[in-house]
Amino acid sequence: MEVKNSEILLNVENLKRYFYVKDGMFGKKETVRSVDGISFCLHRGETLAIVGESGCGKSTAMRSLLRITEPTDGKIFLNGLDFRLLRGKALQNERKKIKMIFQDPYSALNPRMTVQDIIAEPLDIAKMCKSKEERTARVLEAMDMVNLDRSYADRYPHEFSGGQRQRIGIARAIILRPQIIICDEPVSALDVSVQAKIINLLKDLQCRLGISYIFISHDLGVVKHIADRIAVMHDGKFVESGDAESVLENPQNEYTKLLLQSVPKIRREKKEVLYETR
Repeated sequence: MEVKNSEILLNVENLKRYFYVKDGMFGKKETVRSVDGISFCLHRGETLAIVGESGCGKSTAMRSLLRITEPTDGKIFLNGLDFRLLRGKALQNERKKIKMIFQDPYSALNPRMTVQDIIAEPLDIAKMCKSKEERTARVLEAMDMVNLDRSYADRYPHEFSGGQRQRIGIARAIILRPQIIICDEPVSALDVSVQAKIINLLKDLQCRLGISYIFISHDLGVVKHIADRIAVMHDGKFVESGDAESVLENPQNEYTKLLLQSVPKIRREKKEVLYETR
């Protein structure tokens, strides 16, 4: 497969996240293998989709990748640095290079903050702006990039539709110019027509900014319109991976075939038209 850029930004080797639970008050400890030895790399400017049903370990894998929860085992290299060895300020600095877009745009936004303050929050935490004017200029630039009217800057999240809220979340994610954005089911809570617009926006931002995406989804019908490569996850493991066309057109694993069959034919045909619309 030809990738957009051969530079590897992220290399994950044998990542594991186990949880240990007791079976009853006096029972034995049991091991829940939520993420059980996955490996992948991510190149600059490409989109890797990780696909699987709810509970397969996708989101846990991403939390472990970011060290929101510490991995049980495995190696994570970001720009060649051993991400698992970083501590304190060094870890904070590298985390600026990876941001997230969440599934539910409303719950991900603080209802008491204005749009301007929500988008600027990463700048404030990182102390990136020397003046209020610089902060405002960067916020307005981010709003322009996600096609949000500048007049919305002083409004609150409840005043917007689901698609507009997701654009606010995307603006917040890109404002520090990260190298990688993890998209955790970013369109599953939206109507199909709105999904199309958000997918097209993500693709446009990727072209403009050179961002790499890890796109988490349960829906291969959505993934086919954005992914360069696909890894199919089941019970904490990758059961199939490869370039998007090969996985979608000639799946080898039975679980992948079931996921493809779960996308209704009418819905697939609708999306085929909608995702071509700019």
